[in-house]
Amino acid sequence: MENDSKIASAFWALRIGLGATAFLAGADKFTNLLTDWEKYTAPDVNEKLPMSNKNFMRIVGIIEMLVGVGILSPRTRLSSYAASAWLLSIAANLVLNDDYDIAVRDVNMALGAFALGQLSAARQESLPKEELTGAELEAA
Repeated sequence: MENDSKIASAFWALRIGLGATAFLAGADKFTNLLTDWEKYTAPDVNEKLPMSNKNFMRIVGIIEMLVGVGILSPRTRLSSYAASAWLLSIAANLVLNDDYDIAVRDVNMALGAFALGQLSAARQESLPKEELTGAELEAA
């Protein structure tokens, strides 16, 4: 019982933190209140984009908002793994842009998203089947 409580508290902390962060960072791609996101696109990547960097960042923002909503939805496990892969790709871009300090942060966030996916799976396995909602059963 005590382990279930620890799993639940770690699950909810990661779920709320990563879900809200992904959604808010995505939304900020439209306002640039937190930072000028366009400066983080590596020059090599920017040259190959078939659109303006501004429009590219808006697409990135939409993807991040969808991932954030997914983490906060009953599809937490799948969305967490998507967030982990997404964050690793962002870290790779940041390395190309020589933003190593931010890349390290994103790798750590990717590890947190992976851990959330694992916790989500463990949590689904430990809950009695009658406590799972239809969407959680479908996702399991």
